[in-house]
Amino acid sequence: MGCVRKRGKTWNAQIRISGWRSFTKTFKTKLDATEWVVNFEKELHSKPIPEKDIKNLRLKDLFNKYQSEILPKLKSYKIVSYKLTVLSRCWIGDIVVVNLTKRHLEQFCEDRKLKVRDGTIKSELMLIKRIFKIAIDQWSYGIPFDAFNGLQIPSPHKPRTRRASKEELSILISYAEKQRNKYISTIIQFAVETGMRRSEILKLTWNDVNLETRITSMYDTKNGDDRHIPLTKTAIQLLSNLTQSSEFIFPISANCLRLAWERCRNKSNIKGLRFHDLRHEAVSRFFEMGLSVPEVALISGHKDVRQLFRYTHLKPENLIAKYSTIF
Repeated sequence: MGCVRKRGKTWNAQIRISGWRSFTKTFKTKLDATEWVVNFEKELHSKPIPEKDIKNLRLKDLFNKYQSEILPKLKSYKIVSYKLTVLSRCWIGDIVVVNLTKRHLEQFCEDRKLKVRDGTIKSELMLIKRIFKIAIDQWSYGIPFDAFNGLQIPSPHKPRTRRASKEELSILISYAEKQRNKYISTIIQFAVETGMRRSEILKLTWNDVNLETRITSMYDTKNGDDRHIPLTKTAIQLLSNLTQSSEFIFPISANCLRLAWERCRNKSNIKGLRFHDLRHEAVSRFFEMGLSVPEVALISGHKDVRQLFRYTHLKPENLIAKYSTIF
């Protein structure tokens, strides 16, 4: 099943399994090549040989199985479900699993770079890799894993430093107030006042907020912990102006908010501003107000304060104003 042959100055090791793809690797010495063959054969024998149905198993079949059996147990169900839908519709979803090569994954990265950021590509590759490991370890699929060996995972670019200026926020809010959906303007202002993520804002219910104590409680957050956030007077006023017509404070869908945000931003002719940048703006304002790192972490929900420093995009003019009150 395995053999070692000399090719010029190197040694070529190859393993073949009937009805499956071959595995090859090049070494400088015969000893290293032979050792690799022995160890790899042991690894293959410890796993089931692919059955007939596994020979034709496509990546999208693995994605579907993961989505039905594993995904419902995860908190990030909606996000991962969307990623799986994207991957299944992509050409890589039609690749037969046992035929997947490193070159396929590299081509996938090159194609995706034309549409999305490196951070998105990295998360998609890590998802595919995780599904492969589950297929091997939990589902006992005898499928190869060597396509991921030596694969260069794209590194996300430097953290964004984009902040919304007062002028931009003013223009955005003025356009948001003209939207048919009455919640858009309030959501934008509330995001800047609280530093809450879009998903957190949309999940917020009236039972989560105590207008008297000015505390809002959030459960099942991104980092897994419950969070209790002190609200500013402006945030309380924004909520007080709303009518309690639903269990949720902002009874609109994520897609509705996304479309409304894009309309307001485009009409405002504001370039490069994302909704998540409002969280950047809020956290930066908290620091400029003089709050300490632990205090801001309590509000933002960051467990690792090193991540928090990504959001501290302080404006020099505000620091100058602070200097004048101290020196």
